[in-house]
Amino acid sequence: MDFNLNYYKIFYTVAKYKNISKAAEALYISQPAISKSLSKLEEALGCCLFHRTSRGVTLTAEGSILYERIRDAFQSIEAGERELKQRNELGIGQLRIGVSTTLCKYILLPYLNTFIQKHPHIKITIACQSTLHTVSLLHSGAIDVGLIGKPEHMGSIHFMPVKQIQDTFVSTSSYLEHLSIRERNQEHLFYGANLMLLDEENITRQYIDDYFYRNHMKTNQILEVSTMDLLIEFAKIGLGIACVIREFVESELASGQLIEIPMAEPIESRSVGFAYEKSHAPSSAAMQFLQECLS
Repeated sequence: MDFNLNYYKIFYTVAKYKNISKAAEALYISQPAISKSLSKLEEALGCCLFHRTSRGVTLTAEGSILYERIRDAFQSIEAGERELKQRNELGIGQLRIGVSTTLCKYILLPYLNTFIQKHPHIKITIACQSTLHTVSLLHSGAIDVGLIGKPEHMGSIHFMPVKQIQDTFVSTSSYLEHLSIRERNQEHLFYGANLMLLDEENITRQYIDDYFYRNHMKTNQILEVSTMDLLIEFAKIGLGIACVIREFVESELASGQLIEIPMAEPIESRSVGFAYEKSHAPSSAAMQFLQECLS
């Protein structure tokens, strides 16, 4: 279609209203401008499109053929414009978030609760995966935003911190008492304990494994657990020593249900935050979410 699309818009509007003056009002242009545009279109197509009378205009046979062809196209455009207007007015959008189960429960949920109250028409989907898988989903564009621990190598990830977390080891007092009977040498406490850690694919586990390596700490019996919640529950029933996030067991520590085990070398705190892939422009819903969470 080499001709100016605006001419077809004018033709469609005149055919729709069957009146040049009404079409001029709808298009906010003058009647002479409409007549001139129709004349140019008819000249370019080599046929007459309208029968002009004092009461208005009617389509010629050629005009009817053209109108039938372009009517659906312009109606689709109008429907698209109405939908976009409605989306803007209602704040309709989609937000895809990736997060681990632990971070979802303890950190993401409060942010989501506030956001959903303010934006009820935004569709939210959540992919509960490990942090490593969440980063992979960010790279592929499968999600808009991830809540992750700060990566060691940022690469193309834009990271915005929201919280510091502290890894720690906890157990019940009774388990530690029984363990001390078997392991009188405090240096061998972790070697003799039933040590409960997240599985090896978890970034927290990798962080703790590195801590053990740097501090020459030997372990013997390790129970791998899939979620932080299970680690906490297993620790509370005295199954062993669990590596957990201190902020997630504050009530248990305050009540004495769990006891924090002091470490000779402190474990450095880690940063948790929202992230997105720089090469994929975040949607308007994602940007709104980030702005409100970080404000």
